[in-house]
This record gives sequence, structure tokens and C-alpha cells, in this order.
Amino acid sequence: MHIVHLSLANFRNYSRLELDLPPHIMVLRGENAQGKSNLLEAIYLLATSKSPRTTIERELINWAAFEEEISVCRLAADVERTDRNLQLEIALMARDTANNDGRSAFSPGQTAASAPHVQKRIRVNGIQRRAMDLIGQINVVTFSVIDIDIIRGEPALRRRYLDITNSQIDHQYLHQLQRYHRVIMQRNRLLRRIAEHQASADELSFWDQELIQTGAFLTVQRDHMVSALNILAQDIHDELGSGQGKLRLAYHSSITQDTACGDTRLEEITDVFVHALAKARDKELIRGMSLVGPHRDELRFLTDEVDIAIYGSRGQQRIVALSL
Repeated sequence: MHIVHLSLANFRNYSRLELDLPPHIMVLRGENAQGKSNLLEAIYLLATSKSPRTTIERELINWAAFEEEISVCRLAADVERTDRNLQLEIALMARDTANNDGRSAFSPGQTAASAPHVQKRIRVNGIQRRAMDLIGQINVVTFSVIDIDIIRGEPALRRRYLDITNSQIDHQYLHQLQRYHRVIMQRNRLLRRIAEHQASADELSFWDQELIQTGAFLTVQRDHMVSALNILAQDIHDELGSGQGKLRLAYHSSITQDTACGDTRLEEITDVFVHALAKARDKELIRGMSLVGPHRDELRFLTDEVDIAIYGSRGQQRIVALSL
């Protein structure tokens, strides 16, 4: 599949731009600050509903658009797939929450606290949809200089990588992931109330079951994915980093306290999760947060069983990131 036509209006550095993207290798060449990265960011946004660069959506709207009566950014693409054609669209509208209208006094140095509120509208084939309905319509893999942080950065970056990749492949994973985040938020809130003697520990029973059900599913899916990636990435790493050792991906589950192996079954993880949660109960009540589950898991990268994030050079880390 490929994007055959892309239209950007008021997106980042683009005022108006329309491009035809043929279904083969393209090289974008240009001077600094001409918008090469913005074009890739736009495609990624249409595929995942999120930017790979920022979580602040007002930064996606061209500064000049904030001088207009209605500050809006629009991305649209006609997509040709082997099974069907699609029309995708994302519109971002900035609203001045102080005046409750479409105008906003925006400046590049504005803080998040005083920034205009951004409303996002997503359409698939002309019909308004949720973000989860957009994800998976275009499958993308991005690689940039910041992707080395997946190897050496915070564990949350590696969990995000697993979640984004799985969500593009399986809508059920995305649904369970969203549900899991809601469960964690509600359960942590209850744990804090229990710690403050405002609620009873008996009230955890419902949220424990929800946590186990959704968390076990995510853990099994991640386990299977990492197992498949291990095979694929090893061969690519052998080509790119000849003589730099054998690459192995290790997914460490906080539920099993072990490295996943690719043949984990849902029933087994569910049983182990029950015991792990019971074992962590006292610590959770003291700290007021959930300490067991896929939100605490880790993905590590080893070459000849040496942790590349700790002992690898930047060149070695970059090759591992590109292999991934």
C-alpha cells in the first residue's frame, strides 16, 4: 500500500502543500528548515494520530495560522491499499480557552499552561472517527536520530515502542491498552485513598480483576511480538553490524519476574498475575501505586549477552535501533 496524495494545510512549517508520493523509494532533498522532517511527521501523524516528536499538539500548527480568525491545521491523504482505497483526514483547531472562541493569542515561547486548547478531529472516508479507528489504516515504521533513545533512554520509551507497534497490528491490543490505562488510573487513585484511610482495601477486588484481565493480555501479546522481533532483528543486525556480536531482545515481565520466551499462554500469565498482585499488596498500599503489570515491564537489548544500553558505544546502539 502507499499514500498517493498528501495535502498539508498550516502544518508546522507548511502553509499549503500538496504532494504525490509514488509507491517506491523516495529521497527528500533540501536545505535545513525546509520541511523534510515535517513531511515525515505528517505521515506518521496520519498513521498513528500522534506526533513522533512532541506530545503538545499546538506545536503542530503553523505559527502563522494563529494570526488567522480561526487557527486550524489540516492533514489529508488518499491512500491506495491492496484491499481498498482510503481517505484519511486530521484537523487540529486551536481555541482560546480564556475567550472560548476560535481565536488565540499565541506566541512561539508560550508556556503549556497559557497555550490555547487544541481540538482534534479525525475522519476516515469522510466519517468522523476515534483515534483507535485510524491506527492501523497505514502501517509506518519511523527511524530518526532520537530513536537511539529507545535503546538507552527511559523504560517508558521502550514500552511505548512495543505499544505503538502492537497497536498498528492488532486493534484488540489497542482497545485493551486504553482500557488498561484507565484501570491503572482508577486503581492508583483507590490505593491513595486507602493509604489516607479514606477507603477500604476490600474495594480493590474489582480493580484487581480488571488489572489482571487486561494486563495479562498485553503481557502475552508483547511476549509474542518480542519473540518474533528477535528472529527478524538478529538477521538484520548481523548484516549491519558484522562482527559486533549476536543481538538478543529480552522482555522482562514484572508479573513473572523473568524473561519472556515467546510461548507464554494467557491462562498461565493470568494465574501468575494473581499471585504477583497478592505478593505486592502490602507495598502497593504503602506507596499508593500499582507496582505489578505491563506498565512496569522492561525491554533490554543484548549483544553476546552484554547490555548494549549500558556498555555499548553510540555506534553500536544506533545499529541496534536501526535493526529494531
